[in-house]
Amino acid sequence: MPARERRRRRRLTRRELLVFLAVLGPGIIVNMVDTDAGGITTYSVSGARYGYNLLWVLTITAVLLALIQELVVRLGTVTGRGLAALIRERFSLRVTALVMLALVFTNFANTVSNFAGLAASLQLFHLPPLLAIPPLAFAVWWLVVKGTYKRVEKVFLVVSLVYIAYFISAFMAGPDWSEVGRSLVVPKVSMETSYLVLAVTNIGTTIAPWMLFYQQSSIVDKGLDADKLAYERMDTLVGVFFAVVVGMLIIICCAAAFYYKPGVGAFSITSAEEAAAGLAPIAGKYASYLFGFGLFSASLFAASILPLTTAYTVCEAFGWEATIDRPYREAPQFYLTYTLFIVGSALLVMIPRINLVFIMVASQTLNGILLPVIVTFMLILANDRELMGEYANKPRFNTLMLVSLAFLYLINLAMIVSTFLPSG
Repeated sequence: MPARERRRRRRLTRRELLVFLAVLGPGIIVNMVDTDAGGITTYSVSGARYGYNLLWVLTITAVLLALIQELVVRLGTVTGRGLAALIRERFSLRVTALVMLALVFTNFANTVSNFAGLAASLQLFHLPPLLAIPPLAFAVWWLVVKGTYKRVEKVFLVVSLVYIAYFISAFMAGPDWSEVGRSLVVPKVSMETSYLVLAVTNIGTTIAPWMLFYQQSSIVDKGLDADKLAYERMDTLVGVFFAVVVGMLIIICCAAAFYYKPGVGAFSITSAEEAAAGLAPIAGKYASYLFGFGLFSASLFAASILPLTTAYTVCEAFGWEATIDRPYREAPQFYLTYTLFIVGSALLVMIPRINLVFIMVASQTLNGILLPVIVTFMLILANDRELMGEYANKPRFNTLMLVSLAFLYLINLAMIVSTFLPSG
């Protein structure tokens, strides 16, 4: 190969890398923040109670998540509008209002659960939540209200590195990696009700409706267009990979530390903080601290993203200004929605002896109802050739999506039904 051609290819490769780094953000952030307090709890309970036997569920979930988020990427980059805005324009205002009402309730419940996870993680480090939560909530609020999209995105990308804690915790717990490998690809299905509920919950906690709205809104806010479609797909696939791997590592960590430890066996933990505390005598105090630090960071991370998601979607749905890059006077509804979510969630968690179980269960059930409905809207939009042009869905992709959508309706119906059945 001539030297000139080699130099040209090196320049091209370097340029493509720089473009990818510039696009990097929405896909990684939305997938990493999905491992929030609720997700960590679900994965922890799965590993402690059933060992590696639910890992195959996350393998399937990774495929579903990648397909659904490819739709999000295409809709955002091609139309230049957020998902809520597209739903408002394509469907009736009544439908939009109902979807927004359900999403606002679900997001608020999830934000409360993340502040609850934040409070629990602080207790692991002997810090009183009543003193620590107000300044942390203010810091989260200040970052978004006084920042620009680029600055906020950089902070979120750096914070997402804290999930390395789960890589270290998993290795410190000493798992059987050959058994882990088999469990990833060979399903070990049980008809026990609690097993089925956890299988469904693992899917529900990994693919949440708010993710779809946030990613598309952040793609639009970042100004990415169809020319950057391939790069944003790569960004999303990287995010999907790490999000699913982190979920798997939490299952592996708790499985090795509890389920497979002699004299322990199936262990019924009820929360992520209980898993972190229980790791100390089994896998060492440093594994416990790392796990707790991961819970703290994930809860704080999600407690900032979920209110931001809600502000984006509500404002887009009703045609209000929805961007971090405008001052308060130009986007008052956006910042007011964000502020109310932060303040309301933080205050609710600080009420002594409040029972958050109902809110968490209701939000999970509503997530199950909402997800396939949102994906149905997305599928209709992505098949609209007037809207999407040459980027509309191809027949093969439609087939994959219809199979995935049918699976989501069935699996979420099972989750809703199982909510009203006793666990086995």
